[in-house]
Order: sequence, then structure tokens, then C-alpha cells
Amino acid sequence: MWVVVGLGNPGQHYSQTRHNVGFMFIRRVAKAWDVRLKKRMYLSKGIVVNKDNDKILLVMPQTYMNNSGQALSLIVKGTKIELPHLIVVYDDLDIPLGEIRVRKEGRAGFHKGMISIIQELETSKFPRIRIGIGPLPEDVDAADFVLSPFQKEEMPLLDKSLTIAQEALELILSGEIDRAMSIYNQRYQDVN
Repeated sequence: MWVVVGLGNPGQHYSQTRHNVGFMFIRRVAKAWDVRLKKRMYLSKGIVVNKDNDKILLVMPQTYMNNSGQALSLIVKGTKIELPHLIVVYDDLDIPLGEIRVRKEGRAGFHKGMISIIQELETSKFPRIRIGIGPLPEDVDAADFVLSPFQKEEMPLLDKSLTIAQEALELILSGEIDRAMSIYNQRYQDVN
């Protein structure tokens, strides 16, 4: 079994903000796999998908970003998932829009959702896909920026980010996380 978690904030007010690219990603995957996230489980919206002889739980925690760890803790206990099969997808200010990074494990940096998860799980040893939303403009507060919507001219790069993140997910689910890292952990312009 795999668990794929997209981080974000629930509610229409946040739906198109930069901080919600994890939710956008999960919705995109669900649409591609022709499923709907309707079930409430583990303080999250989710659906279990049978794909390629594997069960995959797609989830969007409904605890708000800064408390994502509460939902993740319940998910890990409830599914008894092995942490290498837990994939967390979230926004990253330090990565340019249009690029992603794949990691087997790592620190939270300043991302409060990831800080919450690592505190609750008491480990940082789980894979993640970080979707770039940067760079942070000069003289703009980071909290204001991540809660702002994408601009119309940014949408093609956002679409590109979500597309390559989905490609990376498919590689990870097929056991090829090292390949995903070698392909996507360089500047995207270099892999066109």
C-alpha cells in the first residue's frame, strides 16, 4: 500500500493559493485516475484507489496546513503504512515555479506543515515531492505570499509543475525514486 498526501488548507478561500499546490496535485491525480475524493477519514478527504495491483490512498488533510501532523499521525497509525511508502506533496518557496524536487527524506525547513508532520511522526524519513512556488518577491512577507493566488501569467508554469510532479509520482510508485530524483532534481530547463 501507498499513501500520497497533498498538503493545503481546506475551504474555498484558500483553494487557488500557492500554499495549496499539494491539494491541487491530489485533485489532478484523482482526476487522471478517474476517482473522486469524497470520503472523510483520518481528519482528511480521501479515496483508496486500486492501481497496478497496489492500493493507493490519496488524501488531503483537513486540519489546516500548520496542523497537518495531526492527520498524518492518524493516517500512519490507521493504515500501518511503512514510511518509505508515505509520499508527502507540498509547496516550496525555495524552488522556482515550474520546477519540483523529489527527496527520500529530509528536514522541514521553514514549512510549518512539514514541521508539524515531522514532530507528530517523530521522524523525517519519508519521501516527498516539493513543488516550487518561488521565488519570493522582494519586500513581500512570506506568509502573505504563500496565501496569495497564482497570477494568470503563472498558470502555464503551475501546470508544468503539476505535470512533472505527477510523472515523478508514477516513478516513485513503481519503485524508481532514485530515477525520479535524477530526472527532476535539476533545473527543469535542463531536462526539457
